[in-house]
Amino acid sequence: MKEVKKTSEYTIYQKRNGRHAVKGSNGYVNGEEKAKILLAEGLIKLTEPRPAEEAPAEEAEAEVAEGGEEAEA
Repeated sequence: MKEVKKTSEYTIYQKRNGRHAVKGSNGYVNGEEKAKILLAEGLIKLTEPRPAEEAPAEEAEAEVAEGGEEAEA
């Protein structure tokens, strides 16, 4: 791993696969805390998650409802 930046609180490394590792005084940092540190240092950019597609689920429910009516008729 290549050392990218070292501060008094943590050290940021870049792995061979291009990802980053953040090592603090108590060991490696993971999750949201790691993302906040990398974002603050300008090493990553976060994107908004895609909205879930609800149209196919609504269509499936409509088909089930229509199918049920036809079976009763």
